[in-house]
Amino acid sequence: MAAVPASESQFPYSLIISLPLPTNRLAFSALRALQVDQELSPYVRRDFELVVPDETVTATSKEEEEAKTVLKTTYRATTNRMLRVAVNGFMESLGVVLGVMEELDVDVLKQELGK
Repeated sequence: MAAVPASESQFPYSLIISLPLPTNRLAFSALRALQVDQELSPYVRRDFELVVPDETVTATSKEEEEAKTVLKTTYRATTNRMLRVAVNGFMESLGVVLGVMEELDVDVLKQELGK
């Protein structure tokens, strides 16, 4: 029988949230805005990562960085209740960040004016 890594045994409940955004700049802005707030509970762990939407894309390193438009957030918790509470708080923060982007981002305004 294989040994279970300590992090998996201590934090058996997990959820991955993948949020596609129009550009790498917006994805990176969301990442920076959301990672400022640390998880308050020692029973919850959260990791952020920017990823390419389609893993089969091959490009140069600069193009690959620009292609990372999905904000991937991984939550791990000791109980399903702690996971639910943490994700609910994250969704509220995410709603604020996306609302600010929609209202104030220059690229979004250019798209709206072009319609």
